[in-house]
Amino acid sequence: MRIYYKTSSEIEKMRDANLVVCEVLDVLEERCRPGVSTGELNELADRTLRKLNATSAFLGYGHPPYPAVLCTSINEVVVHGIPRKDEILKDGDIVGIDFGAFRHGFCGDSARTILIGQVSDAARKLVEATRHALELAIQRCVPGNRLQDIGWAVQSFVEPLGYSVVRKFVGHGIGRAMHEDPQVQNYGEPNKGIRLKPGLVLAIEPMINAGGPDVEVLDDGWTAVTRDRQLSAHFEHSVAITENGPVVLSRR
Repeated sequence: MRIYYKTSSEIEKMRDANLVVCEVLDVLEERCRPGVSTGELNELADRTLRKLNATSAFLGYGHPPYPAVLCTSINEVVVHGIPRKDEILKDGDIVGIDFGAFRHGFCGDSARTILIGQVSDAARKLVEATRHALELAIQRCVPGNRLQDIGWAVQSFVEPLGYSVVRKFVGHGIGRAMHEDPQVQNYGEPNKGIRLKPGLVLAIEPMINAGGPDVEVLDDGWTAVTRDRQLSAHFEHSVAITENGPVVLSRR
């Protein structure tokens, strides 16, 4: 494992990349409503990205190469849903929007789950619990804590509520590459793992299921769904650990 600690000037560049991500997500969230296709959201993200003079972190990534600039994960889709023109948002859906961008040689990465129209109480509670779990994880990002304290903050909050933590996918370090060491699990034991130090930047992204934790990847090689087809929610922020505590780079 090789961890790259960032200087204050590098963190400022990462802040710039993450503000691009935040702006694109804001534009997309405003557009998310019944009758809009996920393909339309992808086109909007691409246009906005170009206006902001940044490049996609997702397009062409991995094997098979990811075919879009955006991930749109509806209802039982956990992560990596591929936008399509024939996939239309409906009243009552929840959709996870995940987006990453490069600017000045550094990557920004963030995600949020958006409520479409009037959703069920169960869906709303899952989304709010996942959002709060991320905030609890961010609070643990202080020098001297350990890496698994972050995952424990997520797990110890959501499991008593009856939800489960996805284990197949995890958060990650981020910097000049979208995925750097260390992996950031959304579960763990307190006071375990590497010691957190200033200059470490992490993309923390709890993925929480209403049912069991198991997921499966569909034949397209990307779309990951809950095995029991129950709902899943996903939030993500890029967070810098500093002497003064956590700084959320992907939030205004």
